[in-house]
Amino acid sequence: MKIILRKRYLDRMVELKDTPDIKIITGIRRSGKSQLMQAYIEYLRNHFENVNIIFVDYMDLAFEEIKEYHALHNYIEERHQAGKANYVFVDEVQMCPGFELAINSLYAKGKYDIYLTGSNAFLLSADLATLFTGRYIAVPVFPFSFEEYCEYYSDIKDRERLFEDYSVNGGLAGSYVYRTETDRTNYIKEVYGTIVTRDLVQKYHLSDIMVLQRLSEFLMDNVSNLTSPNKVSNILSANLISTNHMTIGKYIRYLCNAFVFYDVKRYDIRGKKYLESLDKFYLCDTGIRYAVLGSRNMDYGRIYENIVCIELLRRGFEVYVGKLYQKEIDFVAQRGSEKIYIQVSDNITGEDTFRREIAPLLSIRDAYPKKVIARTRHPKYTYEGIEICDIAEWLLEK
Repeated sequence: MKIILRKRYLDRMVELKDTPDIKIITGIRRSGKSQLMQAYIEYLRNHFENVNIIFVDYMDLAFEEIKEYHALHNYIEERHQAGKANYVFVDEVQMCPGFELAINSLYAKGKYDIYLTGSNAFLLSADLATLFTGRYIAVPVFPFSFEEYCEYYSDIKDRERLFEDYSVNGGLAGSYVYRTETDRTNYIKEVYGTIVTRDLVQKYHLSDIMVLQRLSEFLMDNVSNLTSPNKVSNILSANLISTNHMTIGKYIRYLCNAFVFYDVKRYDIRGKKYLESLDKFYLCDTGIRYAVLGSRNMDYGRIYENIVCIELLRRGFEVYVGKLYQKEIDFVAQRGSEKIYIQVSDNITGEDTFRREIAPLLSIRDAYPKKVIARTRHPKYTYEGIEICDIAEWLLEK
């Protein structure tokens, strides 16, 4: 398999070097967490002389005998070298029961810079605060971006073809090694199935796998639609799948904690407040949707909206759905003092469609940038102060 340097994530790791917090690399299965850890270890070895790397990979049988937290603690302590910068890396840390006791003890000594990866379902975002009581920084890793996809397929120069392929194939790079669509989609389905029907079921001791599966498929089929547990429960019940809104709300939380979906809440732009009911859910990678659901209900406008949402998260933005009077803005993206209003569409060549997309943005009276991101196949231009961007071009912006 071809390996590319994921510079954005490596730069983030370098930014966090020697900070006191435990660094935890998070993300969906097969998103490249272990590869990032290895790339960072290589960076340290190549750029610094006085370093001591202590590495534990629980997928390697060589570490089978230290899958117990006292043994892990002792293994690392025995390899500490005074007078050097000591870096601890533990890959698939959840395979050591009670690992948090060893890691917290090592952290308290103040003599290690600690980095961890773990299975997405067993090192959940919701668990980290409990396990490490605020002494950690999460480094979220997403599947390949379109920019990384183009780098991987650098021998293909047709950007339009690359974007069309990326919209369907997605960013789970492990699937790229397969030569047929059947093998590629089977790989993605296996990754997805491992998370939903094994990891989450084991983690939460779930007895009704059917509800979890149907819920996940419903959310995939309804990305960018406003959704509530009540709505989903009613639809599933109408299809003879017995459930209730409490179970659905709980299962949605599990899927989001495991980085399969991202919950995007609504924000009242005029009232400057967050709205509680009806969120939108976006899938971590559009390749999963195609692998699981096939070409059923392939609404490319919503697929592109999903791609833009994940790219905004990848770039470090907080993302909300904007509400202004009776109009909706697809995304309000905030990063520090930066704010952008974004509409996403497939084809805006028709006058009515174009007017519909820009109308909510024209209603916003503040001076923050406003964009329409669509499949224009043209260089970007402005209309009444609104930037109109081709989605492939926007995804490749530095």
